[in-house]
Amino acid sequence: MEKKIFDIEFKFDGNQHKGWIYPNNEQNGISASWHVVLNEVFFANLSCNDGVWSSDEQRPFELVQEVGKNIEKNQLQQ
Repeated sequence: MEKKIFDIEFKFDGNQHKGWIYPNNEQNGISASWHVVLNEVFFANLSCNDGVWSSDEQRPFELVQEVGKNIEKNQLQQ
């Protein structure tokens, strides 16, 4: 199965972020985590548990939540 890559772009804390995300570990069409690249640099793999996004890299909590919101938007648009 080919992975769908989604572009994301948002402003956070006065900085513009642009990049892409793609699902990891898909089961039944639902992704357990997302690979995230921002500003042409690997950001992290993100996952969500009870509405709170977490990262496998040390990143600012608020930025991780903002990226998570963008992932959620992309999931709703599928």
